[in-house]
Amino acid sequence: MEKAVLGGGCFWCVEAVLKDLAGVHSVKPGYAGGHADAPTYEQVCTKTTGHAEVVDITFDPEILSFADLLRIFFVTHDPTTQDRQGNDVGPQYRSVIFCENEAQMETARAVKAEIEAEKIWDASIVTQIEPAAHIWPAEAYHEDYFARNPAQPYCAAVIAPKVAKMRRHFSERLKKGAET
Repeated sequence: MEKAVLGGGCFWCVEAVLKDLAGVHSVKPGYAGGHADAPTYEQVCTKTTGHAEVVDITFDPEILSFADLLRIFFVTHDPTTQDRQGNDVGPQYRSVIFCENEAQMETARAVKAEIEAEKIWDASIVTQIEPAAHIWPAEAYHEDYFARNPAQPYCAAVIAPKVAKMRRHFSERLKKGAET
């Protein structure tokens, strides 16, 4: 198993988009890249701790490579907006990849350049690529938030379309039974 730590806006969205991919063993929401110890959701939302909302992913690189995971990540959130995803604004919503080692760092740079060259987005990609940072687990109520709250307005309006987009574009990458 390998680990990936990605921030692409609200961790509810990133978790929901990535958790049904074949090869993904677990996706846990958390906070990384800040200066405060053991931050709470409320503290991170003040925009003063420096943390990004992230997901800590455990995956099988024999089934899903780190590069392919990043390709999906780059097209299922907007990596061109600084500290923002839609109406979610602040440094906690920045697009960021925390790399576990030099190989991940090189892969992240290469995939970012590949996506940039493909002109998938109209603007330049601002995703930060950083060395691994301590991950503080998010409060338990954040885990599987979309799955547990699909009718909640934010989930229905923001997360559901992102999940649908991933399923449309990467249906061949879904776990068996997650196709529907």
